[in-house]
Amino acid sequence: MDVTEAVPTATHCPYCALQCAQTLTRTPTGVEVSARDFPTNRGGMCQKGWTSARLLDVPDRLTTPLLRVGGELVEVDWDTALDHLAGRLAAIRAESGPDAVAVFGGGGLTNEKAYQLGKFARVALGTANIDYNGRFCMSSAAAAANRSLGLDRGLPFPLEDLRGAQAVLLLGSNLAETMPPGLNHLADVRAGGGLLVVDPRRSATAALAADGGGLHLQPVPGTDLPVLLGLTHVVLRDGLADEQYLATRTSGAEDVRASVSAWWPERVEQVTGVPVASLVRAARRLAAASPVHGGTGGYVLTGRGVEQSSQGTDTVTAAINLALVLGLCGRQGSGYGAITGQGNGQGGREHGQKADQLPGYRMIDDPAARAHVAGVWGVHPDSLPGRGLPAVALLASLGTPGGPRALMVHGANVRVSAPNAGDVAERLAALDLLVVCDIVPSETARLADVVLPVTQWAEEEGTMTSLEGRVIRRRRAVPAPDGVRSELWILSELARRLGAPSRWPTAPAEVFDELARASAGGRADYSGLSHARLDGGEALFWPCPAVPAGSPAHPGTPRPFLDRFPTPDGRARMVPVEHRGPQERPDAGRPLHLVTGRVLQHYQSGAQTRRVPELLAASPEAFAELHPLTAERLGVADGVWVRLSNRRGEVRVRARLSADVRTDTVFVPFHFPGAGSVNEITNDAVDPVSQMPEFKVCAVDLRPEVPAGAAPAPAVPTRRGGGR
Repeated sequence: MDVTEAVPTATHCPYCALQCAQTLTRTPTGVEVSARDFPTNRGGMCQKGWTSARLLDVPDRLTTPLLRVGGELVEVDWDTALDHLAGRLAAIRAESGPDAVAVFGGGGLTNEKAYQLGKFARVALGTANIDYNGRFCMSSAAAAANRSLGLDRGLPFPLEDLRGAQAVLLLGSNLAETMPPGLNHLADVRAGGGLLVVDPRRSATAALAADGGGLHLQPVPGTDLPVLLGLTHVVLRDGLADEQYLATRTSGAEDVRASVSAWWPERVEQVTGVPVASLVRAARRLAAASPVHGGTGGYVLTGRGVEQSSQGTDTVTAAINLALVLGLCGRQGSGYGAITGQGNGQGGREHGQKADQLPGYRMIDDPAARAHVAGVWGVHPDSLPGRGLPAVALLASLGTPGGPRALMVHGANVRVSAPNAGDVAERLAALDLLVVCDIVPSETARLADVVLPVTQWAEEEGTMTSLEGRVIRRRRAVPAPDGVRSELWILSELARRLGAPSRWPTAPAEVFDELARASAGGRADYSGLSHARLDGGEALFWPCPAVPAGSPAHPGTPRPFLDRFPTPDGRARMVPVEHRGPQERPDAGRPLHLVTGRVLQHYQSGAQTRRVPELLAASPEAFAELHPLTAERLGVADGVWVRLSNRRGEVRVRARLSADVRTDTVFVPFHFPGAGSVNEITNDAVDPVSQMPEFKVCAVDLRPEVPAGAAPAPAVPTRRGGGR
């Protein structure tokens, strides 16, 4: 078709789980991006969305399969690449068993690709070892929601519901930089002084809260859990709880009441640094918004800052307990929710990429679940493997005796994004075979033995599931470059070469129909959905089960907890939790807390956004943000090179002085490779329930760089609990 005749294509942004609606239009000079009105973004986009079309023609776009020969990656044709790959996979499996091949997926894959990847791992490869980078994103929130509320669906309400709230408690999320259009839904609550932000930095979101008459609670890194225990203590102590709600809609309330009784505000201040007055004011403001006190609604929201922790599941559980004590969950206009980060972080875990799950959010060790999914796949249930290793353990096992000898990576850049990334690089190097499917030569792809070029968002059809459980359509707007193939085609071709049973369709709509059948009856039931139905109304919330012929189609479930919780007794379970603290704390040798996070211009490992000139120019490198008083003690000037080090390694970045960070803390963004790759030194300790790694807090030494031969500056311990 001539570009002048091209019809604008309605699709969604390729980045975060907000999935802003956009229109792509082909022109003689490229592709134009415009924002569309949609409930999540309401006609807005951030810098990443506006520049997203630049991803379509980056100079180093992968367009030909690459095979490592004599230490170098050389171009080969598809048959050569796939024949070689299938032969190596078959040989490794024959020599060492199916679990010797592992698969690592991504939260940016469409539902169709995530589903097919999970099926490929378990049917074509027969391996238990599949997990994905969503383990780094939502696993703690998922584990807590499942055990407390009976269902993990990021936000169990439409994002638009926040617009009517009187108060919102936001923990560990900097929406102003990570999801700017989403912040529009909090405009009214901020204007009313009801935005309450918990963050060890005065982030852009925390500043908006404080400047709007709300509150910014700035705890010692790793102490968000005691803040929540203290808030719940105040609510119960001051008679602000919704006692009727607790009696009729929850179980375990008395155990939680007893467990938080020891967290009086003065103790919370001693542990967290949050003043008593601020804690009490936050508790009372949130309580005033609750329905039992005549408020218009309140919400408790968590993000990665509190979830990426060795006590992340318990921290989210404490957030849910607080929301339940106030009677917020399962009521229109109130609730608890977790803010999903990755574009399809929600759908990616629902349909088979996690080590312990099958499609429909079924558990892989449930005999009924295995029987149902095996029936859809046309295989015997006993042929399906059991639970595999979660992401951190999986990466640590690569190339070890008895561990996987081969790894297939889809939609992830683990060389930059994994914790303790230096050790991950060593494990990747120990493999006999590393295969990477990607659109660009990411840091992980450069280490691979086989690199396969795949389609990206504007070149493919499919579905994504947003942070609120809304299943949306991704539509093809432009053709893929010559030589590029869809992962659905690649998996189908490999399955054929491996002699795998089952059917391996390549049409996204056909794969989705199979996914829908496999999900039927599961917690994440998509069986009432199809591409055709979504094209008619664009988006519907799951669960959306199929209905008998002749009945009206199921409308989807925007708010799944209004009538009951999906637990055996219909009640939310309140679970007492205790504070253990991070696994690594500052000491004389490593006196600073290191916290990591995002900047406005970049996304995840930066493999895509660092290739967009406008975004890279605005944020070209990593930096270490530290307080001027800390810098003065350490002899650090603004803009000089500094080295952060701990037992895992060293990072070299420029110093950026700011009073927005605590005096005991340094902040570094995680989007950058090389000497500034902060994940070289982040902690790979994990939460015992979710297996989420502790990205967000560890201990470091910070010193200014000095000329060769000069005596290094001494490390000066900083005061614990300062910076208020």
